[in-house]
This record gives sequence, structure tokens and C-alpha cells, in this order.
Amino acid sequence: MADITWEEPFCAEGNNCFRIGTDPEGNAYIAVAGAEHTYLTDSREALRALIRDIKAGKADHLL
Repeated sequence: MADITWEEPFCAEGNNCFRIGTDPEGNAYIAVAGAEHTYLTDSREALRALIRDIKAGKADHLL
């Protein structure tokens, strides 16, 4: 298993919490808090692009 350093959970209302992590090899991870063993992974640059797009409103239609 990867040596992942997880950030504190990002939580919405209720129990909807996600965690973001990184490893020394430059990978980024997203998981549901409490289920970190089942994660989505990509490069840190892909995570940066995802966060920039969300902040720019490109996922607002999902709200």
C-alpha cells in the first residue's frame, strides 16, 4: 500500500466527509473519510486541476 499522508477531512452537512492525501512519489488521493483503503488516485497536477475547476464553478451543476 502507498505511504499516503492524509489531510484532515473536508466535511459538508451530515456525514459527507472526504479526505485528500499525497505520497512521496507525487500522487494524490481522494477517499471518503473512514474508507481510506478505497481511494481514487491520480497525479498531484490532476488534483490541482480538479480543485481549480471546482472553484471555477465547472461542477456547480452537480449541486
